[in-house]
Amino acid sequence: MKNLLVCSLAIVCFGCSKKADVVNPEITKTDVFKTEEDFKNLSQSKGIAEAFYAFADENAVIKRENDTLIKGKENIKTYYNNPKFKNASVTWKPDFVEVSIDGTLAYTYGKFVWTSKDSLGNQKEFKGRFHTVWKKQKDGSWKYVWD
Repeated sequence: MKNLLVCSLAIVCFGCSKKADVVNPEITKTDVFKTEEDFKNLSQSKGIAEAFYAFADENAVIKRENDTLIKGKENIKTYYNNPKFKNASVTWKPDFVEVSIDGTLAYTYGKFVWTSKDSLGNQKEFKGRFHTVWKKQKDGSWKYVWD
């Protein structure tokens, strides 16, 4: 009985001594904010399709007009490669970033401005709000799972 008690105590102490990963939420928020900035910058330099592809998780979903859901990284790229987006650009900035306690999920929201040209070359501007859910990847990068 004494040996069982000593073994049990050793197992409990060993289990308790293992430190959980400590996440600094402010550093993680900064990482997510920077990811949003990199995402926006890529959309402006390489185009919307490339940016939404590069920052998408494999199973990402985007919600677009008429509550249409586009599921999967490849389908998102195909969606944005539509000629109607050829003369479009988008810019945004998060107003808010929050991260999960374990630092593996985050969400952002803020304002965006979508600019496009119609068939006559007239520029049209649409303003709105966005909400993005981010998932930390195994390599430490952030990819969106919902936009």
